[in-house]
Amino acid sequence: MVRTTHRYFKFDWITIILFLILVGFGWLNILSASHTGETLDYLDFTEPYGKQLMFILLTFGLIVIILSIDSKFYERFSSIIYIISMLSLVGLFLFGKNVNGATSWYAIGGMTFQPSEFAKAATALAVAKYLSDMNTDINKFKNQIQIFIIIALPAILVLLQNDAGSTIVYAAFFFVLYREGLPKLYLILGIGLVILGLLSLKFGTLITSITAAVLIFANHFITKKKPPLLQPILVLLVSIVLSSGIKFFYQHVLQPHQQDRISLWLRLEKDPVKLDKMQKTFAYNLNESEKAISSGGFSGKGFLEGTRTTGKFVPEQHTDYIFSTVGEEWGFVGSAFVVILFALLLIRILHLAELQKTQFSRVYGYSVAAIIFMHFMINIGMVMGLIPTIGIPLPLFSYGGSGLWGFTVLLFIFIKLDSNRINEW
Repeated sequence: MVRTTHRYFKFDWITIILFLILVGFGWLNILSASHTGETLDYLDFTEPYGKQLMFILLTFGLIVIILSIDSKFYERFSSIIYIISMLSLVGLFLFGKNVNGATSWYAIGGMTFQPSEFAKAATALAVAKYLSDMNTDINKFKNQIQIFIIIALPAILVLLQNDAGSTIVYAAFFFVLYREGLPKLYLILGIGLVILGLLSLKFGTLITSITAAVLIFANHFITKKKPPLLQPILVLLVSIVLSSGIKFFYQHVLQPHQQDRISLWLRLEKDPVKLDKMQKTFAYNLNESEKAISSGGFSGKGFLEGTRTTGKFVPEQHTDYIFSTVGEEWGFVGSAFVVILFALLLIRILHLAELQKTQFSRVYGYSVAAIIFMHFMINIGMVMGLIPTIGIPLPLFSYGGSGLWGFTVLLFIFIKLDSNRINEW
């Protein structure tokens, strides 16, 4: 009888402990980034650190609910959860509130709610359900189209709300599909499309097309088993069309501020006056972020001692640029600690995913790891200037109730699914 009672409390505590450390350390940095140097009132719910503390406390209730629900519920009702999530995204076009140029929020009383944060978990459940149903053969083109639609639908809805950062996250699912047997061709095409896009924006369609022609035909004549000449010609024509399409998308679809961020990153602007204006407007956050990180040195200035942090030099530092607070106050040691924590969390999730007895749990586990990795990679890369500025939070770390709860739901559903493996007799 004792064994029966205790089996309900058997979860992967390594993952849970990593979660708690990330959330706790994240709150300390939110506290640093949002206080003004005056006497601290930790229960001041008008300040970001006070609000985040309330979100964290409510998170424990959310965790209890998630772990109390039978794991079969998540698989059985995954399609319904996905549909409800998509309807919540559609509803934003009618009832959404515009925040920082994105119509991604519902205003409920004095609080706001961002459904796109929960759509990631809903999409992960839907992908896992589709692939696990009757052992779906992902090599069949019909099945590929259907799974792409499941992933593309929330991505398009989020993009239409002018939230490009959250849209990019859905590319993480291609890592999941690749693990489940998606042909390597798609991965090669994806990487090729990124390279083609960068070359098209940097050097123009003509130079990109010439470069593509040289590489395509060189590969054709070097290959021992040469396919028909028509094949490389078609590939070249498609490359030219895509290159032109990318230029058109950049010039006529992207918002001016999005164009400027990409232009600044790739150094596309030739006009010194406009370039200087763009740098002052869009590079300010990045420059201040880099200064804050570099000023921390090896061991940092100390908790609540970051002069650039307390001086509010970095706008929105408690949200998207929270990592700059880590760099200034905790230095290289603290920054490495955060990176290691995320690496350990990702490795642990992938390890557990491979141990799962069902394809549904395995696919969902890989989806969790892929989504967290995409957020982590983009946010850290953005703060350090390695990629264009994209408004995307650091998982479990940045300020925000919707983000914290969204990642909590995403992660703890997997912990609940994994508990079936742990509790097997």
